[in-house]
Amino acid sequence: MNILIINGPNLNLLGVREKNIYGERSFETYLEELRKQYPDLTIDYFQTNIEGEIINKLHEVGFSIDGIILNAGGYTHTSIAIADAIKAIKAPVVEVHISNIFAREEYRHISYISPNAKGSIIGFGLDSYRLAIESLIVR
Repeated sequence: MNILIINGPNLNLLGVREKNIYGERSFETYLEELRKQYPDLTIDYFQTNIEGEIINKLHEVGFSIDGIILNAGGYTHTSIAIADAIKAIKAPVVEVHISNIFAREEYRHISYISPNAKGSIIGFGLDSYRLAIESLIVR
């Protein structure tokens, strides 16, 4: 099974920014843990701060990969274009958020991604990604 994790803006700063919300570990460190935990899966990773690059990546892999885990960061709350890209592809997309977006600022309570995703996993720290993998495995 091939899974792609896509992280959006500012998630390249995990382990550095707002540690009280996002924790102490970098995503790269956590990714290695995931790969060791799921040796039979191919888990690829893509991170960008640019909305159009997320859309291009969804188009590129969305018809050939088994599943996508997407943490669109702040674009979750603003990007109809990413939502439309998810709707257009065949691969299931699981929306992930490290923090509980409903316990934060009100503008974060809206997700344009959720209606087009297979499901959403929110608020379990980096473990949200593992839970997303589990949801793709059991389809």
